[in-house]
Amino acid sequence: MEIPHTALEPDTLRNLVEEFVTREGTDYGPNVYSLDDKVRHVLRQLDRGTVVIVYDGGTQTCHIETRERLNRMPQDTQ
Repeated sequence: MEIPHTALEPDTLRNLVEEFVTREGTDYGPNVYSLDDKVRHVLRQLDRGTVVIVYDGGTQTCHIETRERLNRMPQDTQ
């Protein structure tokens, strides 16, 4: 289920985005970005709708997914 990022409290949204950008295995190539830079980048993507917040009822967790990938997923897994 897609959750509008505007429905979250600002601190909750920030925490979710920080968790997303600090996951192990996240690759930013040779560029070095601060945590604030990474968070701002994801927040802009949320504003544009290129990434979305998805709630998984099975695991009761939220994650951030690209709109493109979400659109390719079967409806019963969204």
